[in-house]
Amino acid sequence: MARVLVTRRLPTGGLDPLIEAGHEIVTRDDDTPFSKTELIDAVRDVDAIVCLLTDRIDADVLAAGAAGRLKVVANVAVGYDNVDVASATGHGIVVTNTPGVLDETTADLAFLLILAAARLASDGERDLRAGVWDGWEITEYLGVDVHGATLGIVGFGRIGRAVARRAAGFGMAVVHHTRNDTGIAGWTADLDGMLASSDVVSLHTPLTDETRHLVDARRLALM
Repeated sequence: MARVLVTRRLPTGGLDPLIEAGHEIVTRDDDTPFSKTELIDAVRDVDAIVCLLTDRIDADVLAAGAAGRLKVVANVAVGYDNVDVASATGHGIVVTNTPGVLDETTADLAFLLILAAARLASDGERDLRAGVWDGWEITEYLGVDVHGATLGIVGFGRIGRAVARRAAGFGMAVVHHTRNDTGIAGWTADLDGMLASSDVVSLHTPLTDETRHLVDARRLALM
């Protein structure tokens, strides 16, 4: 049976399949994150790591694991930019993630942020908690309406499309940009033009060398 390092506490029942299969679970008594040095030491004698997106599984950690018997890095997240996939591949270590489990939830949060920014909800909550009771003015916390506004979505995968569905329900016009034509109404190849014409922009691309700083100072100035 395998020896599995679990870097943080998971929700109740999350490890039951591994335990029921007879695998040995290795973790720490408290729930503090592993430092890099601790991770390097811990991976030397395990077959697999179950890690979170806050764990940096870099080339040094992977090399230490590969020198032992590490075969799998299971990232409990949709994204996996915290794992050096190229290094893992070079060592013959399989990297897995959990795609699809948070599409709708992430879209909910994205649209929550859109509404909060538009309606100045954070400003109002902050003043409420601070006990600011200086009266009311008609323009206070005025914000802007989202209905009738244009939402530009960069990246139109599962989460981007889920955000688009929510925006449509709020009466927003939706346009989107991807590298290739999606064949869906609202697609544009002109990212700069979309940024310039959108009232709200929501980014839904994976973090890669190509997308890092995709929206730079020049593109911010277009908005």
